[in-house]
Amino acid sequence: MQKITPFLWFDNKAEEAVNFYVSTFRNSSIGTVTRYREAAAAASGQPAEAQQCGWLKDRYGVSWQIVPAVLPKLLGKSPRVMQALLQMKKIDIADLQKAAA
Repeated sequence: MQKITPFLWFDNKAEEAVNFYVSTFRNSSIGTVTRYREAAAAASGQPAEAQQCGWLKDRYGVSWQIVPAVLPKLLGKSPRVMQALLQMKKIDIADLQKAAA
């Protein structure tokens, strides 16, 4: 399992968001928390929304892309894999393998 080390900035609901992320990822922890007085813009406040190529934006306005380990290998096999990926919101590995064949 790869180690993820995000550095996040929130203008609103920061502690709620951090607690959510820590509960989502096993063996995760909160490192340093720095609070600033001035805020720039509010997080979206919406539930996760699927976007192109497996990206999603969560209720805090953070965009995520979970990349299957096999994806770089498949992308190297054929340009059809990228064409197929661009049509997806949720990454379907079986369909990408078919495009690579």
